[in-house]
Amino acid sequence: MIRIGIVGDIGSGKSHVAKMFGYPVFNADLEVGKLYKKSRKCYNKLKKSLPSYIKSFPVKKEKLSEAILSNQTNLKKIIKIIHPQIRLVLNNFIRRNKNKKFVVLDIPLLLENKIDKKNDIIIFIDAKKKEINKRLKKKYRKNLKIVKKFKKLQLPLELKRRKSDFIIKNNFKNNNIKKNVKNVLEFF
Repeated sequence: MIRIGIVGDIGSGKSHVAKMFGYPVFNADLEVGKLYKKSRKCYNKLKKSLPSYIKSFPVKKEKLSEAILSNQTNLKKIIKIIHPQIRLVLNNFIRRNKNKKFVVLDIPLLLENKIDKKNDIIIFIDAKKKEINKRLKKKYRKNLKIVKKFKKLQLPLELKRRKSDFIIKNNFKNNNIKKNVKNVLEFF
């Protein structure tokens, strides 16, 4: 099995490109959302760690955003609780798909958390800053401060680009993306 790691800026369209490969995708953001909605274990840990914000199940993302914006150490607390759980889900995903030719890892902090392995194929999604900003404003509306907090966790984009085996330019037009994905897959 070949692991394809998708990296890039917040809002660059990593998840959209990941789906275009046509192979099983591990989407860490979706899995985190599932934990917030379904995991009593995570809820109890978050409630204990952030009692002023987490008061009811399922965990509300707005409350987590409030906690993060009020104090940077709250983000570290959340990460300490959530990331180990996501690693378990990732390991199960890898086991379930071990017979597939490829799996695609859509994990925002893939390189930062050293989840990548030596033989992984790393693909950097390159998108224009203007397009990214437009997407982020739409997705996060008034809460662009939270994006800045998340960006502080990330490696510089230029470093991610240098560590990548391929670069896919995302102009947010499917035909162009499909062509680039096909070119990557033809290497294997």
